[in-house]
This record gives sequence, structure tokens and C-alpha cells, in this order.
Amino acid sequence: MNIVQEESLRDQKKSRRRTLMLDTARRIIASKGLISLKVRDVAEAAECSIGSVYNEFGDFDGLILTVNRETVQLLTSKLRMVPSEDPRAQLHGLATGYLEFAVEHTNLLRSLFEHRMEKNRPFPKDILDMVMEAFALMYSPLSRLLSKRDPDELLLIARTMFSATHGIISLGLEDRMVAVPSPNLRQQLAQFVDAQLKGLSAHA
Repeated sequence: MNIVQEESLRDQKKSRRRTLMLDTARRIIASKGLISLKVRDVAEAAECSIGSVYNEFGDFDGLILTVNRETVQLLTSKLRMVPSEDPRAQLHGLATGYLEFAVEHTNLLRSLFEHRMEKNRPFPKDILDMVMEAFALMYSPLSRLLSKRDPDELLLIARTMFSATHGIISLGLEDRMVAVPSPNLRQQLAQFVDAQLKGLSAHA
């Protein structure tokens, strides 16, 4: 075996190990929540040292953030599939799509919003931008329904509507005292979107 072949095998082994680390972290977060994720469990699953996990992702935050990036990418991809022919129907579809994603990936979505960086380090801008990109998907249908509104104002409205949608869903799925019961979430989201559009149209 020559040097090139050896390097190729090492790269393949490293790639498989990284994939296994991510798959393990994702599985633990999805099934048990972010609080249950431990570096040693990831290292054991990948049959490597804890130091190898840190070397691959920089630190524990780096591992979590990589999983969170995948989560927001998956969410955005799902929301981009919502039909856009009818702007009102698109807004309802975005809210429903978010609910469906939250039900299917509850703990992964919580990890995206609940993770706090160690040592009070700032949250990576790229993930914040990705989340804002997902929330801004309501901008296009709103701009068609409220064509006279200022673009900056519309962007703020879009993010506010999605933030409210996220709050309704998050509370509902956690079954908190003030939450909307889970079976009624879809109906309540539809009523929320309609009420928002009615109010916004009245002040267009």
C-alpha cells in the first residue's frame, strides 16, 4: 500500500468516525434531550477518546452546534417545500409545516433554541442567520398580501409571526399550564394566522 492509499484510508476512517459521532449525538438529543448528551457517550459509540471528539469539533459546543445546524437546515428545507401559489395558503402551510416538524423532531428543535454557549461565548452568527432565514420565509407571502407596507416593516412582521408561531407550538408540545392542548394546536395556529392577517389588512 502506497502513501496515497494510506492517506485515503485514514481520511475515510476519520470521515466515518465523524459521521458516527454526529449520528450518536443526534440520536441522544432526539430521544432524550440535550441535557442527556455526554461527550463520553459519543466517544464510546465512535470507539475513540474524548479528546478525539474535541479535536473533531473544537469543543462540546462545536458538536452541539453541528447538530443544530443540520436541524435548522432540515427545517428550512421542509418549509421551502410549502406551495407558494396562494400567499394566504402559504402562510397557513408554513405554520402547519413548522408544527409537523416540531412534533417529529421535538427535542432537536428544542436543542436549537435552548443551547447556551459555554463561558458566555457569543452564539455563532451563521446559525442565527439560518434561523432568521427560516423565520423570514413568511416575508414573501406577506409582501404579496400587504404590498403597500415598507419592506423592512414586512420583514419584522414576518419574523414576529413566526416567533409567535414557534411560541404557540413550543408551549403546546410541552403541555404547560398556559399551553394550547396538543390536539388543538393545528386549529389554533390556523385561527392565529387568520387573526393576524385580518388585523394587518385592516391597517394596511
